[in-house]
Amino acid sequence: MAFYLDVNLVAGIRERIAAINTSAGVADAGKIIELDAAGKLDQSFMPTGVGADTQVIEASEIIANGDFVNIFDDGGTIKVQKADASNGRNADGFVKVGVAAAAMATVFFEGSNDVLALLTLGDKYYLDKSTPGGVTNDISAYVAGDLYQYIGKAYAVNGLNFEGSDSIDL
Repeated sequence: MAFYLDVNLVAGIRERIAAINTSAGVADAGKIIELDAAGKLDQSFMPTGVGADTQVIEASEIIANGDFVNIFDDGGTIKVQKADASNGRNADGFVKVGVAAAAMATVFFEGSNDVLALLTLGDKYYLDKSTPGGVTNDISAYVAGDLYQYIGKAYAVNGLNFEGSDSIDL
């Protein structure tokens, strides 16, 4: 729901001003802001260096909400693909919003991935070898050639804190 502010102008005429929920930068100087649906400020309002550590990078394939991703060089262009323990693709970050191939993905390099599902509270999770982009709490089937990478610990059934550790090639 948009928030409006009635303002008395010098000429005595009232003007209704709509709040904004994202910032385009200098063009939005002096405007009033509103919180998003989650009750938070959009990252676009934050000064450089404050907020989530993210980059917007082109996806080389379809990436789903919550997928852990691998950053790679595609002929001189940086792109992201699903991280995959069985194909040597370590997790460099994750996305909260899925994208189509060739679309731009916002990659989070740290923090809470809270768009996951069916996690066991308190369990440690590792990069999955059978579901690209996924995580698992069972690494008993890992064999020589698989990547072993700790991802984080589940704090809820839908979230874990990403701890971008180095992977070990078994």
